[in-house]
Amino acid sequence: MSNSQYQTYEPYGAAYDPHNAETLAYGVQVAPTLPMPVAYEDTYRPAYDLAGGATPVPAPTAVPTSAPVPAPASRAGADRRAARRRKARGPERVDNTMRRLLPQALVVAFLAGGTTAFVAEDKAVELNVDGKPRTLHTFADDVTELLAEEGVEVGAHDVVAPAPGTELSSGDEIAVHYGRPVRLTIDGQRHEVWTTAHTVEEALRQLGVRAEGAYLSAARSQRIGRGGLTLDVRTERAVTVMADGRSRTVRTNAATVREVVEEAGITLRGQDTTSVAPESFPRDGQTVTVLRITGTKEVREEAIPFRVERSADPTQFKGTEIVEQAGREGLRKVTYSLRTVNGVREKPRRIRTEVVREPRAQVVKVGTKPMPTSVQGADGLNWQGLAACESGGRPGAVDPSGTYGGLYQFDTQTWQSLGGSGRPQDAPAAEQTFRAKKLYVRRGASPWPHCGRRLHG
Repeated sequence: MSNSQYQTYEPYGAAYDPHNAETLAYGVQVAPTLPMPVAYEDTYRPAYDLAGGATPVPAPTAVPTSAPVPAPASRAGADRRAARRRKARGPERVDNTMRRLLPQALVVAFLAGGTTAFVAEDKAVELNVDGKPRTLHTFADDVTELLAEEGVEVGAHDVVAPAPGTELSSGDEIAVHYGRPVRLTIDGQRHEVWTTAHTVEEALRQLGVRAEGAYLSAARSQRIGRGGLTLDVRTERAVTVMADGRSRTVRTNAATVREVVEEAGITLRGQDTTSVAPESFPRDGQTVTVLRITGTKEVREEAIPFRVERSADPTQFKGTEIVEQAGREGLRKVTYSLRTVNGVREKPRRIRTEVVREPRAQVVKVGTKPMPTSVQGADGLNWQGLAACESGGRPGAVDPSGTYGGLYQFDTQTWQSLGGSGRPQDAPAAEQTFRAKKLYVRRGASPWPHCGRRLHG
């Protein structure tokens, strides 16, 4: 914030917007009437930045390389003041010989001239430091020298009028206004600002904050010390609350949506909530909907599918698959949340899963052995005709009783006695024909009393 912001203030919302106030750095103050910035060092920190009463630490000062930096007592100023005092006092030492030679009248005239110079350089001015005025006499040429002589230190956020470097004349009034840091929060938005006001009311007026009907965390009459203060301002806002089919508009200074709902005379029960976060800051013109929520929990049992693990088996013919271990589904209990919001049922939401039984994998052996097709004494027979008669030519056929299966309607015991594994209807057609030929070599056509004659037809 520049000096001009301390000296001239626009109405709230015109030139100064505290909602977009800049966080001001320590170090450089631009005097309104000087072309170049003048650097000063702040000698204190905001009180709210000090932990446990720690001693304030001066902030680093940003000094433009092209701007002159006035010292509390510069060598040039000291030389000028010494010269004026020597001129005002006259010669301190007069050579004894010259004293004896000069007439008394010449000495008197010389001393009279020195007194005239002394009176001409002396200036009567009024210095007002942070509201405490005093009148004093000074030989300083300008405001900077006067402040240095009086030991008045100013920082980057302090205001001096007239500006440092301004020539002094007798009768001038010089005012120093110390800046005070304020951590200002307006409707939930935090800003770091500086003010030369001495009270909260003056600061609000100086910063252009309209506080009529607003909540203030500090009394308007509270004084602001050099260490500053923290100030929370909540303006009056109109908020509409929709609940139970009714609309209520309230004017409020509340800090949270939950407080607004309470001020509207609405009670939140159980799982009830609002359409915006209950702890969020309510904005002017905002509409808040109260959500009446009823809910239950439901536990459902669900099957967990098992996986199938296949492995090669060189002892079985190609196309043969043997289930070595049957798979078993697992079981889990799933807890769902069933909610109704303002009378409307929501989609069930899964909130917890518990595995009751792990699934067991199914292990399958897959044959890789090449399937023989030739059996001496049976190769030239009409096996296709036999299969058509027994099963309609379907390798997976099973009779109504479930006893016989496959192309040639083997029973399981006969199938396995011929070297087959599992059930005949699960084996490839080529393997079924191969084992039927072996059976024919053993027992002829007797295993197929009705269709056996097809072998020779």
